[in-house]
Amino acid sequence: MRDAPARVDAMIELIQFPWSPYCLVIRRILEYAGGAFRLVNIPPGDRSLVWRLTRQRYYEVPILREGRTVVFETGEDSQVIAKYIESRLGLGLFPREWEGIQALLWRYFESDIESAAFKLNDAYYEEFVPRAERLSYLRHKERKFGRGCVAQWRQQKEDLLAELAQRLAPCEQMLAHRPFLLGDRPVFADFDLYGMLANFLYSGHYRLPAAHARLQIWYALMASIRHPGAAMGRRRRSARV
Repeated sequence: MRDAPARVDAMIELIQFPWSPYCLVIRRILEYAGGAFRLVNIPPGDRSLVWRLTRQRYYEVPILREGRTVVFETGEDSQVIAKYIESRLGLGLFPREWEGIQALLWRYFESDIESAAFKLNDAYYEEFVPRAERLSYLRHKERKFGRGCVAQWRQQKEDLLAELAQRLAPCEQMLAHRPFLLGDRPVFADFDLYGMLANFLYSGHYRLPAAHARLQIWYALMASIRHPGAAMGRRRRSARV
């Protein structure tokens, strides 16, 4: 959902948690676009900025602000933010020929892939969540997934890694004859999968499955690729709220 028309000269701001898979998707798209943008990192236990900017209609991350325009999701798989960036920058992320197919893919990535990936990353939450936020972060996880869930995820690490590798097998197969999931250039599905895997790798305790060699090549490409029309020499800025 968005409010008010954007000013053309306003810098895009991404309000985020740095390790959130959904924030990592949008951040990578903005990096791919090549223009200037600003990261605003908020404490995971304090959503007041999000609540205020969305006029008390939303409290998740990410959200996007461009001037007076605030963009946020309207459903679990709405992709409003990515489509807003597409409408502003014309990156070719949602080609008509892949309508439907992309929706199936991002639903799979954000359920089957993400459900294993975030547990593996969150098992090491104490290494990347600021100390003052750890108690509220753990409390949030345990209220949602049950008491002792984080300790269980660490104990189940090998099973979760095997589960993730199995769920990534179709992606490895898709990359057998093309550099990206659906063709010779990245579309939204590529960035969405990238975000889920960037979250999995965030703690630094894991690598992509050794059996998925094509996926490893694709991931490295996704981490560095820029849109052909990307602005050169412009850098993002970061801030902590």
